[in-house]
Amino acid sequence: MTCINIRNAIVSDIPLLAAIIRGSFRDVAERFGLNSENCPKHPSNCDTDRVRAEFEKGIRYYILEQSDIPCGCVALEQRNAGICYLERLAVLPEFRHKGLGRALIKHVIAEAKYLGAKQIEIGIIAEHTELRNWYAATGFSATKTVQFRHLPFDVTFMSMSL
Repeated sequence: MTCINIRNAIVSDIPLLAAIIRGSFRDVAERFGLNSENCPKHPSNCDTDRVRAEFEKGIRYYILEQSDIPCGCVALEQRNAGICYLERLAVLPEFRHKGLGRALIKHVIAEAKYLGAKQIEIGIIAEHTELRNWYAATGFSATKTVQFRHLPFDVTFMSMSL
């Protein structure tokens, strides 16, 4: 039986977090033609400076380890007393389809409830139907789709009541 552990990330984990995020979002960037020029803030371009800035902003990161091997992470931002944002859900490709993403979501939901949130939200690439369906299967509902001038794709926002 494989041991899964989800732990709070600390400052010394910043390089590891950036590497997990980049590695996990690389295939998405390739699929949708995203690069550092047309979408510099896409997670596939994540670097230590960005993760450090998010730490300083108060965003909480969690690392998932399977048999002591870091293979995924997720971030949680408390936007206000009632709403948290799930961000940077990342599972390295070689560890996908084993329930690790669901474990990270379950963990973030528990953390959001602990913080007193009544709702958790996420934004995804609107055309990424498999991901939208996956989030729907975990309890999220699409709320709206928005076009942002600075992004080469539309964003579908999804939420879950806690």
